[in-house]
Amino acid sequence: MRDNALKDKLTNKLDTIKDETSVEIIPRAGNVVPFSTNNPQAVSLVPDFAISLNEAKNRLQLLQSFVREMMVPGVDFGIIPGCNKPSLFKPGAEKLCDIFGFSKQIEMMNRLEDWEKGIFHYEIKATLVNKKTGYIEAEGLGCCNNKEKKYKNSDAANVVNTILKMAKKRAFIDAVLSATRSSGIFTQDIEDMDVESPQILPSQTPKPTQSRKVSTTNPKPQNADMSQLNQIIDIICKKKLSFEQAKLLMINRYNVTESKHLSATQADDFILFLKKYRAS
Repeated sequence: MRDNALKDKLTNKLDTIKDETSVEIIPRAGNVVPFSTNNPQAVSLVPDFAISLNEAKNRLQLLQSFVREMMVPGVDFGIIPGCNKPSLFKPGAEKLCDIFGFSKQIEMMNRLEDWEKGIFHYEIKATLVNKKTGYIEAEGLGCCNNKEKKYKNSDAANVVNTILKMAKKRAFIDAVLSATRSSGIFTQDIEDMDVESPQILPSQTPKPTQSRKVSTTNPKPQNADMSQLNQIIDIICKKKLSFEQAKLLMINRYNVTESKHLSATQADDFILFLKKYRAS
């Protein structure tokens, strides 16, 4: 009798719990977390914006204003051949780090130093910490090795310190772009990467006794150089134009979407045009 009474009591308790927590469970599919469609608390699981749209807009405008007024083209950022956006240089990253109030922490994640084979590789993690809150804002990773195109022909022992510093710089700039949400304006700093012209193999080198005829008909236009590209960026910043506005101007005027595709003549013309340009 006592066992039956206890069994009935447990059964009633389970039925009560079942009524209170009855939910419709959706079977798990892949990485989808099951949730209840009948649970009113499920609404709270839907993520919401951490800040308002106006606050997000104000932050972006402050960042753009800081770039225009405080950062120097050619020093803090600049155009690197092969990039669609201006590249952030280390001095510019340091300015952004200071204005946002971040402290920097550097940690060695991985290293390979084979002095016999002459192989060196470093992987660095840069952590940016908010000085006011003490919270980590972002982490960036960077690596470098002496087998990269720029260093492969150098004596390994002489570039060990260089590649270590390069790995630290890449990690730092990666973290700054993430922490400041400025990747929409800048790309990763690749000023250390060489944009080399195709090398001529020894078998392709003309012999001294051979004469070469150079055609002067329809010569290929010379591309804009770094000085012209940086001057264009400087004027865009001083005129307080967005890069999207400048892009539209290039498309309408030269049918070119990126400044690196301008010829030297077009770049000179665009510089004069921008100096006289007034946004409506």
